[in-house]
Amino acid sequence: MDSHDVRQQWADRSGEYSPAYYAYYGPDERSAAVLRVLDRFVDRDASVLELGCSSGRHLAHLRENGFGDLSGIELNAEAIDVMTESYPDLADEGHFYIDAIEDVLPEFADDTVDVSFSVETLQHVHPDAEWVFAEIARTTGDLVVTVENEGDGEEPPAKTEVNHVREGLPLYYRDWRPVFTDLGFEQVAVEVGDRDTLRAFRAV
Repeated sequence: MDSHDVRQQWADRSGEYSPAYYAYYGPDERSAAVLRVLDRFVDRDASVLELGCSSGRHLAHLRENGFGDLSGIELNAEAIDVMTESYPDLADEGHFYIDAIEDVLPEFADDTVDVSFSVETLQHVHPDAEWVFAEIARTTGDLVVTVENEGDGEEPPAKTEVNHVREGLPLYYRDWRPVFTDLGFEQVAVEVGDRDTLRAFRAV
């Protein structure tokens, strides 16, 4: 499965792990973790971009807690319809791109947003598309937050490892610390959860 195939699976996804699926469950502990780390490092007027926003449950949680300059990138075109129904104020006030992260970010200027964050999204980026991590760093002026599955071991993987999950969908385990510290960011927070690890990086 190449990078295009991985993106297409998410663009066409319905049912489990679709935008409607995530909207049904609403904000969760990952939403709370993102809010908690943003509270530590940025003000409420920060511009915030979610990479892989789906129907917007994490952004909706930020909006409910005072963040107003919100945007998102999402592959699945169904997401905006679901967002309009589930989080109409967010859909009306935010700015959203229905396309691949790899296609959107190269069009952004340097430091376009103050904050970029992902929740279980970058773990699906194919190794052939890892160049997009440099685009995330280039277009983010202050804070990058990753909430991603880094694998089942006690230590982060030394290099990218792949695990094929439901329907053969590849999940790529990475240690996000060197990914972004090698791109000019400093890790300023880490929280290890039952499944995901939150890491926050500030531009140096």
